[in-house]
Amino acid sequence: MIPEMGEFALILAFCFSVLLATIPLYGATVNNAVWMSFAKPLARGQFLFVAISFVCLAYAFSQDDFTVKYVAEHSNSQLPMQFKLSAVWGGHEGSLLLWAFILSGWTVAVSLFSRALPLDMLARVLAVMGIIAVGFDLFLLETSSPFLRLLPEAPADGADLNPLLQDFGLIVHPPMLYMGYVGFSVAFAFAIAALLSGRLDAAWARWSRPWTNLAWAFLGMGITLGSWWAYYELGWGGWWFWDPVENASLMPWLVGTALIHSLAVTEKRGVFKSWTVLLAIFAFSLSLLGTFLVRSGVLTSVHAFASDPKRGLFILVLLAITIGGSLTLYAFKAPNVKSEALFSWASRETFLLINNLLLTVMAATVLLGTLYPLLLDAMGGGKISVGPPYFNALFVPIMGTMAVALGIATAARWRETSLALFINTLWKPAAASVLFALVSAFTYGKEFHFAVFIGMFLSFWVIFTVTQDFLHKFNNANSILEKLSKLSLSYYGMMVAHFGVAVVAIGITLVSHYSEERDIRMAVGDTLDLAGYHFEFKGSTHVEGENYVAERGALLISKNGTEVTTLNPEKRNYNAQRSMMTEAAIDPGLWRDLYVALGEPLDNGAWAVRIQYKPFVRWLWLGGILIAAGGLLTVADKRYRKKSAVI
Repeated sequence: MIPEMGEFALILAFCFSVLLATIPLYGATVNNAVWMSFAKPLARGQFLFVAISFVCLAYAFSQDDFTVKYVAEHSNSQLPMQFKLSAVWGGHEGSLLLWAFILSGWTVAVSLFSRALPLDMLARVLAVMGIIAVGFDLFLLETSSPFLRLLPEAPADGADLNPLLQDFGLIVHPPMLYMGYVGFSVAFAFAIAALLSGRLDAAWARWSRPWTNLAWAFLGMGITLGSWWAYYELGWGGWWFWDPVENASLMPWLVGTALIHSLAVTEKRGVFKSWTVLLAIFAFSLSLLGTFLVRSGVLTSVHAFASDPKRGLFILVLLAITIGGSLTLYAFKAPNVKSEALFSWASRETFLLINNLLLTVMAATVLLGTLYPLLLDAMGGGKISVGPPYFNALFVPIMGTMAVALGIATAARWRETSLALFINTLWKPAAASVLFALVSAFTYGKEFHFAVFIGMFLSFWVIFTVTQDFLHKFNNANSILEKLSKLSLSYYGMMVAHFGVAVVAIGITLVSHYSEERDIRMAVGDTLDLAGYHFEFKGSTHVEGENYVAERGALLISKNGTEVTTLNPEKRNYNAQRSMMTEAAIDPGLWRDLYVALGEPLDNGAWAVRIQYKPFVRWLWLGGILIAAGGLLTVADKRYRKKSAVI
């Protein structure tokens, strides 16, 4: 009965989304306030019924209702409860229901926190989000319902959740990532509503900014969590492999980064309006493209969901309608959009535009490397693999150029900046960056590495230019409290995010050049010295978990004769699927990680063992947290809680 309630609630949610997509939009078109006022209750009704549907599916998982096909395929009676509940989004159908649930949540949030938004603008925004909901609700009902029954013959036990997903990462990573993916629908809806109303002005940018920053922060945190999860769960110690599904999340984040900067310029200076609208369209379109890549079956990836061509075709049609319709509307409306201010080539506007172009080029580079093998294969050209060499060769130089432009932009002034001001402002950060980079390149690895020098120079360049701008902002204030209160939370958010970029760059530079790794055979008593640490294999023992059995190794680690820790990597065999999984053991630290993973068992109690030393790898995720925190700080700016703003 509960699954049928979930299906029925989903049908009602679809009906509400159809009404939301039509009634308020028609009301805004004919300027009928009564029809426009239906937007809020319809948004809340849609959210209510999607929430009921989601809760019904979660209940089916918690009760081991294996008469539900989706539950039978992705759960097991031995599965721990936390994984039964997170298995709700562990497969295709449930993850789409999570998408629809989050979309309805964003929609109702806009309806609740947009009291100061003009009624016609709010009606158009919610209607556009209703149109998106129509597509995804219909997708669920037609091709991907998670409530199909296995009757009259239901299995006594479930097939189990993929062992790769039986981890804390499944609990936090997909919801966070989807909050970002779906959150860009709000920026998209504001852009389309602004085009429909002809209200592409500073007020529109101010309304859209907090929602866009929030979505961008969620997506960045989701990517960070995904990198961390892959690092410790897959057993190979990598943090980014340019996997096509990883790329699918990176592309909208890059375009979203350009979008939040472009919105800031549109709000402050009244320029980049057309460019900002395009970025909003592309950010959400790339989110939909990521959905297509993951669920269409065209990719082979540890992250991808197996799916049938019908589902992929449905999403492809939805993607074509979204991109085609929005770009057609843009083509008709964009010629009427004019900038309200002029600026010279030596201005903050110019360098922000350069950074936006570089971010867009980076996204296009990733898109080409991701889609080209698929297109070539589809045209009968054979299968090829585009991996890290391609992406690193193109991505890294563009990222370095962007870091240089970022530092220059902090010294630039709006409209026009003199050459003398550039020189006077930037020579000190430049000199300090060269000095610190030289010290880093010579001392950490005991020899000079030019690539390390460049990476550290760019990192320190960002840090010093942002710090100098911060100190310059309140030189005329009398007290520390006055100095700190003089600046907005939006500015502090920008600072924290840019510091996060520098921290990530430091982590990438050092872990890429100074990591050490050994794959060796180790029997009881065998030892290895690596990066100043002494590893001794103490053997393995048999252990039993809730739904698996495992061989657990023990490696005693010491340094200079002093014991550091004992690491216990595992080789697990899950009972239901009889599948083997590697569980790495990690001794984490701010300055380095010690990473140990068991390979295959060998003769006489020996094991193949992978031992890695990872310097500064935690800085990658620390930087990601700082970047996301910067976005959240910007959202908290009190300017967006005034009557003229959204929240």
